[in-house]
Amino acid sequence: MIRRLCILGIGLIGGSLALALKQSGGVGEIVGYEQDSVRRSKALALGIVDRIESSLEEALKDADVVVLAVPLSAMEVLFQEMASSLKLGTVVTDVGSVKDSVVTAARARLGDNITYFVPGHPIAGAEKNGPEAATADLFFLHKVILTPLSENCASAVKVVRAMWRQVGAEVIETSASYHDKMLAGTSHLPHVLAYALVDLLTNLGETQEIFQFAAGGFRDFSRTASSDPIVWRDICLANREPLLDLLEQFRAELHRISEAILYSDEAKLVEIFTRAKAARDAHYKV
Repeated sequence: MIRRLCILGIGLIGGSLALALKQSGGVGEIVGYEQDSVRRSKALALGIVDRIESSLEEALKDADVVVLAVPLSAMEVLFQEMASSLKLGTVVTDVGSVKDSVVTAARARLGDNITYFVPGHPIAGAEKNGPEAATADLFFLHKVILTPLSENCASAVKVVRAMWRQVGAEVIETSASYHDKMLAGTSHLPHVLAYALVDLLTNLGETQEIFQFAAGGFRDFSRTASSDPIVWRDICLANREPLLDLLEQFRAELHRISEAILYSDEAKLVEIFTRAKAARDAHYKV
């Protein structure tokens, strides 16, 4: 059990982790850190945290585990500000969707505390944010990827792994670079495509008519375009190289399909669509 947990940033992910640990009995006290006064009030009113601070030093005092649940662009500054307030041996982790940039920032700012920083990323979420979006079952039966560092002590990794298992998640360990490459294709690119499609259709005009005639497939595909634009700006820029590489490959794939349509190449269209259907059906039942 974690005696005192400090969560920096009480939104969907940080708030859901707090609720899940409370429900599972995996934590004693949860202290939140939020600079936004409205979020502080909501987090307390919803029972997400036991105490919430606007002072980082006060929030970190005597914490056994600290979770950074803030946007990627805020990570480095927060690492720098918290370094002097951490007691040596406090386990620190994060929930960022990109790992290489977070690891670089942590190594630059945490000093000796880098030994106890275990990067992580829960593969779970929703398009809504804020404390009111938090739910205790968000991580149940979902994957959490840890990317331990060469500097890590085994006990720190064990604590973070146990925390996520406590809330029903399946924990996987890999390297930060491999994580970023895989997530560029399975998460970051799909979000960019959803934003791009909805923006394209919006710019065509007659937005109301377009959405009126949209079926369930469009709703499902475009769902991620409801995500926080600032969060996804940060993700795109933090994972720039893997994402740009995939965007180039996707552009080439679209060109192949465009050529097949232009020249009425029925066989090529069936080949591409069949290959994609087989790959998708092999991994998902619906």
